[in-house]
Amino acid sequence: MMIRSLTLPPSDTDVDAWTAVLAAAQSTDLPDVPAPTRSETAGRLRVRPARARHVCWAADEGVAALLLFTDEGNTHTAFLDVLAVRPEARRRGVGTALWERVRAELLAQDRTSVSAMVDLDGPGRRFAQSLGFENVLPLAWYVRDLPVGTPAPGPAAPAGYELLTWHGLVPDGWAPAAAAAHGAMEDAPSGDMDEQTQSWTAQRLHAAQQLILDRGGEMVTVAAVTAAGEVAAYTEVALADPSGPRALQYDTVVVPGHRGHGLGRVVKLRMEAELAGRYPALRQIATTVADENAPMRAVNEAVGYRRERAAGIFQLKL
Repeated sequence: MMIRSLTLPPSDTDVDAWTAVLAAAQSTDLPDVPAPTRSETAGRLRVRPARARHVCWAADEGVAALLLFTDEGNTHTAFLDVLAVRPEARRRGVGTALWERVRAELLAQDRTSVSAMVDLDGPGRRFAQSLGFENVLPLAWYVRDLPVGTPAPGPAAPAGYELLTWHGLVPDGWAPAAAAAHGAMEDAPSGDMDEQTQSWTAQRLHAAQQLILDRGGEMVTVAAVTAAGEVAAYTEVALADPSGPRALQYDTVVVPGHRGHGLGRVVKLRMEAELAGRYPALRQIATTVADENAPMRAVNEAVGYRRERAAGIFQLKL
């Protein structure tokens, strides 16, 4: 078995091989979850993350990708974005060999911890625990199945608020207020993760959204705003492949001073109407919520999300 460092940006052949490994692994581990499309895979491999350096390795039987954070306060840690092995090649040391390459890079870059998103019912949990990873933030995936047919227009905003929809980047005039609203995520559960939350600015918000666009995806934001120019609540959805069947719900936030008016439910339902009318191939919106985040789980349940599978952020101290 030969493991090689993947030259970035990769060739078409490398993208095809990487996509095939992910599809094979997911068809066995998560047969009901759409595998990443080639377009999505190409975007993630070819466009550098906004706040990290990407390092990738490939073998015929498996692939691995590591994000080495470059933002201030997080240069001691990293995120294992991918470690996947073809089902027919498992239990032959492929995953262990890929992990050894990842671990060597972590040590060479003076990283003292690494985290990964792990599904609890799949082989990844057993493998992670065998390496010493611990679940520091239990969470679950939730899915909303979009209705087929002509979408409902979505609810109106409560008195004192207006609903705005932005496709792509948040407009410059609203970016500072949107960044301030993102700051309200700081009270969301984060477990014992080493990764430090960074302050949101208009520039950071635009960089995060631009990354989705540069990778060939699309970004949609629905916000409840006030006459004073405040973003009181918002929800974001990213479509890594706009022609694909599943979108990813990013943040949904209601700023503390505006809670209790049903704004979380309103922006989510308006988002569904926007997506259903614009992306005919879209069938589902998926999101993760920490187990201890009872308010957001309640909002999701109220708009029709169902629990799909248990997961967690697993972390290893090096």
